Amino acid sequence: MPTPIDAAKPEFENVLAHLDKELHNIRSGRANAALIEDIKVEAYGSMMELKGLASVSVPDAKTIQIEPWDKSVVKDIEKALIIADIGMNPNVSGTVIRLIMPPMSEENRRETVKVVNQKGEHAKIGMRAVRESIREAVLAKEKNKEIGEDERFRLLEDLDKVIGEWNKKIEALVKEKEEEVMTI
Repeated sequence: MPTPIDAAKPEFENVLAHLDKELHNIRSGRANAALIEDIKVEAYGSMMELKGLASVSVPDAKTIQIEPWDKSVVKDIEKALIIADIGMNPNVSGTVIRLIMPPMSEENRRETVKVVNQKGEHAKIGMRAVRESIREAVLAKEKNKEIGEDERFRLLEDLDKVIGEWNKKIEALVKEKEEEVMTI
């Protein structure tokens, strides 16, 4: 029979995956396709993600290149990039759109690191919420006489160990992103 801790593993993974996605969307000094591929573009009468309309590549460390599959949406993509206000202006040449990453100042880097740390704290808050729901489930099982006091202590101890491991994963992701941001 799976424990409440085992049953909550997908929730832990969701918190970590959400943090990873948010960190990929934070600009560092290097070009990264994840910065723009989720931008919404109004094309064909509906809102679509950029990655559904074009191939996004990173030919070098400072350039993001977008090649729409249908040349009729080039202007729509350009407009969406301008509206998204990502700190880069699109350069259109024919059917290819290029975004050149401007260099980040030391102050920008420090501000970005603060944002990265905030995202990490939000992820830890998410982990605490999952931990609390598991804790309540364990206490309810004890109250309903499904488990004994010793089992409750063991489960809560295991829960603290598991939360510690997931928090280390969060800290590792945050540290990795901090280093990426601070690298010139």
